[in-house]
Amino acid sequence: MSTIHVIHGDSAAEALRIALLQAGRSDEVVVLRDDLAIGPLRGADDTPDVRRAFWERVFDDDTRIDFARELDAEAARIERLVSTDAPVVIWHAQSAGDQLMLRRVAYHLRNVPQRINEVRLSIDDLGAGALKTARSDRATAVGMFSSEILGAKLADAAPLSVLRIGRLALEWQEVKQANAETRRWQDNTFKSGSFAELDAILVDRASATWQVAARVASELMVADVGFLVSDSVALWRCREAAAAGRIELRGELPNASNWRTLELRAAGDACRAVAPQ
Repeated sequence: MSTIHVIHGDSAAEALRIALLQAGRSDEVVVLRDDLAIGPLRGADDTPDVRRAFWERVFDDDTRIDFARELDAEAARIERLVSTDAPVVIWHAQSAGDQLMLRRVAYHLRNVPQRINEVRLSIDDLGAGALKTARSDRATAVGMFSSEILGAKLADAAPLSVLRIGRLALEWQEVKQANAETRRWQDNTFKSGSFAELDAILVDRASATWQVAARVASELMVADVGFLVSDSVALWRCREAAAAGRIELRGELPNASNWRTLELRAAGDACRAVAPQ
């Protein structure tokens, strides 16, 4: 029976498909796209509405993505994992998003523990060069690894113990119940965070003069916040911080895929405080 590989993110899935092809294997790859490190989770397994509403806020008026359809499809992929008899390999690295995906799948497959396997990845698998530029939290997502590295890790797939599956499933229920705005992965533990923590970084990096917003947002994306911040989330927090009067934006406010001409500076009071007399 063919193995099903579960992985977080399209780039990671594509690299794994290449690795499997190069290894002469026809295993199926199931990609889960929802970044569970950010946004509300309570009710996420029962209805997609809570996650749909959140992602529609993040992407604002970008109508290219039908989040209701995307999340329904994601739920269907998870249900298919439950209904099949095939062995499952969950690929995960050391990021909050990957670790939450691992726990979500373990929760749904907890009644068939004999089917669950995993491949663990860490920054050490990227080589010595990666350590020189690593974030202080050493966060990694599977999407950072090449098909060659993933291919070399195929032989490392190993079963999860019943005890560990039970613990992972319980942790998924706990983070859903906590329902924090963000979830940090630190010291092998999930810690609740807030959007305000992200906004504080933007405010701190903003200066009295106009800067390219993408440059400031990139500092948020690499900051040690306990999870990996995407460009779409960084733009959303720029919009929210501006709406709250904490920073100023100028330029035509674009969507998440086209915002490189947007500029940002500190809020008016901060600008006036340093303005020449």
